Amino acid sequence: MRVARSLAAPSRWRAWEIALFAALPLSWFVLPGQALLAGEIAQLALFAISLDLVLGYAGIVSLGHAAFFGTGAYAAALFAKHAMPDPLVGLAVASAMSALLGLLTSALILRGTDLTRLMVTLGVASVLYELANKLDAWTGGADGLQGVSIGPLLGRFDWDLQGRTAFAYTLAVLLLALLVCRRIVHSPFGMSLQALRDNRLRASAIGLSVNARLVAVYTLAAGIAGAAGALLAQTTGFASLDVLDFHRSADVLLVLVIGGTGYLYGGLFGAIAFKLMHDLIAAWTPQYWTFWIGLFLVVLVMVGRPRVAPGLQGHDS
Repeated sequence: MRVARSLAAPSRWRAWEIALFAALPLSWFVLPGQALLAGEIAQLALFAISLDLVLGYAGIVSLGHAAFFGTGAYAAALFAKHAMPDPLVGLAVASAMSALLGLLTSALILRGTDLTRLMVTLGVASVLYELANKLDAWTGGADGLQGVSIGPLLGRFDWDLQGRTAFAYTLAVLLLALLVCRRIVHSPFGMSLQALRDNRLRASAIGLSVNARLVAVYTLAAGIAGAAGALLAQTTGFASLDVLDFHRSADVLLVLVIGGTGYLYGGLFGAIAFKLMHDLIAAWTPQYWTFWIGLFLVVLVMVGRPRVAPGLQGHDS
C-alpha cells in the first residue's frame, strides 16, 4: 500500500494545476485585445508538448519535429480546399496523417546514438520540405497553398479578424491535449517511458518492450504536432514551406530549453516566455532580436538550470 500511494502521488491534482487549468479558459475573457498573439502561444505550446513527450519523457532527441507539424498543416489545408471545409474534421484528418507519418518513420529512431537520431529526424523533415517545394501543383511550392477556405467552427462561429474564435478553438484543443498527456505521463505507460529514458538496457532487462513503447509515444507525439500544424493552417487559411522549415524544429526546441523537458507544463510556460520575448524584443530592436534571445538562452543554460535534451545533458528531476 505504501508503494502504491507513492506511485499515485504524482498523479494527484495540485492546487496550482487546478488554477492553471482554470486560468487558461479565463484568458479568453481577460485578453480580448491580444487574441492573435495568445492563439500563436497556444499553438506553439501544443507543438512543444508534443516534442516533450518524445524528448523529455522518452529521451528521443529530434531536430526534425517540424515534419509532423508541417504535415498536419498541409493536410488540413488540402482537406479544406479539396474535400470538406469543416475545421474539426480537418483537424482529425491532419492529426491522423501526422500520426501515420510518425508510425512509418518511427523505425528510424529505434537504433543508433543520439547524434544519429538528430541527423535522421532532420533528414526526414528536409525530405518533406523538398517534396512540398517540388509538388507545387498540390502545395503551391514557394508561393504557398492559397485559396484555403475554412468553414465556421461548429457550423456557427465565423472566423473574426480579431482572432477571438481562432483563440478559443486553439485553446480548447490545447486544454484537451494537456488533459490527455497528463493522464498518459502519470500512467504506467508514462512511468515506463521514463524508465527506458533513464536506462534502456535495464528497462529491457525487467521485461519492458522498449521498441513498442518508443513507437507508440513517437506516433502519439506526431499526431499532436500535426494538430498544432493544422490549427495554424486553419486559423490563418494558409500553408507554406515555412511550416516544414528547420527554424520550426529549432524554435520548439528552444521553447523546451526555456520551459524544461520531462515536465508536462514546460512546453506551455516556455511557449509563453518565448513568444513574449520574441514580440517585445522584436518591437524594441527588429534587426537584432535574435541576438538578445540567443544571449538569454546562453545565460539560462550556463547560469540557470540546464533544461536541455535528456540524451545530451541529463533530464530534469
